[in-house]
Amino acid sequence: MSSTGLVYETENLAPPLPVATRKKIILLKPRGFCAGVVRAIDVVKIALDLYGAPIYVRKEIVHNRHVVDELRCAGAIFVEELNEVPEGARVIFSAHGVSPAVRQEAKQRRLQVIDATCPLVTKVHLEAVRFAKQGYTIILIGHRDHDEVIGTLGEAPESTILVSDVEDVNRLAIKDPDRMVYLTQTTLSLDETKDIVARLLERFPKIIGPKTQDICYATENRQLAVKAVAPLCQALLVVGSQNSSNSRRLVEVCQKAGIPAYLLDDCREVRPEMLEGAETVAVTAGASAPEHLVQELISHLRTQGYGDLEEAEIKEEDVRFTLPSDLESFTPRLHRVGS
Repeated sequence: MSSTGLVYETENLAPPLPVATRKKIILLKPRGFCAGVVRAIDVVKIALDLYGAPIYVRKEIVHNRHVVDELRCAGAIFVEELNEVPEGARVIFSAHGVSPAVRQEAKQRRLQVIDATCPLVTKVHLEAVRFAKQGYTIILIGHRDHDEVIGTLGEAPESTILVSDVEDVNRLAIKDPDRMVYLTQTTLSLDETKDIVARLLERFPKIIGPKTQDICYATENRQLAVKAVAPLCQALLVVGSQNSSNSRRLVEVCQKAGIPAYLLDDCREVRPEMLEGAETVAVTAGASAPEHLVQELISHLRTQGYGDLEEAEIKEEDVRFTLPSDLESFTPRLHRVGS
């Protein structure tokens, strides 16, 4: 155990080099797939096994290009909206959740729905419905164009106001400041959200929050790992797609600590200037990035002279979510994409 609270496992990946030329990789743990992503991918794989192709999926099942491409090759058809799905066909809702309007449209088109919404996103939806019924104004902290936020806004559109930064909070005009609540997108930056909540409390002292934070455990753990390791490296490489909110937040957390950080779909996107002057490079992955992409990046870094590997574990994760009820009996047939 180091002074930072990290557990290190060291592996020599190359023949010994002179001390002055040795380069090191710090591989962060936890990283990569969270329980909600594993569940969503399993839902698509099991549905393809049970019912055969094609299986339609509304939006990307998770925000990772490699995962989507692999599932597409297996027979999944990804669509943006339900009007692209033949009437009566089988469709899967992505891990990011959908609004009641989408559910109603699916019912009208007699679609056979399998819901892969992450349970932690469902928690936020249920909170929004409950507080709206109680007459609260809901302040939703999140990014406007994110699929998760679009779905949550749809639960109580007349009662919900979206804010994305402190300036949005400064512009709020609320009719009844005594009945306010804030909820958050599950994949936000802890620090950014903390600042927004602090400003909300300054302006509206009676505002309340959820009983437990909405930012998911995986998002929090991966950000905490980046914070802990940032002082020990000269660059951070994050494996994840550009449209992955939690992956982008990892980059921002590291940059805020003053260390260069880069978001990569895969090792082919590594550029020489990313590694310039970096004797120690930290590597992590967003919650929707497959582990094989991390290992391919490690192999690429080995060719660049990074001969030592240390795995730094900040917190053990052992979270699992059950499958949707109509698929639970098929648990033994689980698959893993990108493993």
